[in-house]
Amino acid sequence: MELWEKIGRQRVQYIVDSYQLYGDEIADFNDYLTDLLQAYMSPQIELALVETIAATWSEIPSIRGLPFIKKVHQLLKHWEDPSNFKPLISPDQFFQIANLDPAPVFGNNYNSLPTPESKS
Repeated sequence: MELWEKIGRQRVQYIVDSYQLYGDEIADFNDYLTDLLQAYMSPQIELALVETIAATWSEIPSIRGLPFIKKVHQLLKHWEDPSNFKPLISPDQFFQIANLDPAPVFGNNYNSLPTPESKS
């Protein structure tokens, strides 16, 4: 496995662990996630995870485990048609939700909100 693949998997795992997305079905969830990581690029999975988190934010109880990862997979399948790929969150929202650099997902030329340091 290449270094960039390892880093991508670590980023995906960081999102999963941060939000405890595996629920009570840790082994099944991890198997499903491993299958997704073999079928899709990790930046796509990162974005699908974060978009699904944002889309299900207000559901009580919070969706976790296999129902959550199945929603992520549905979104990834929907995006397989390039005309359907329309991210609903911005790079800044991605950063706020995932606490990860959005550049690997959105590219280096995204428009970022000004920070207090950049205003001076």
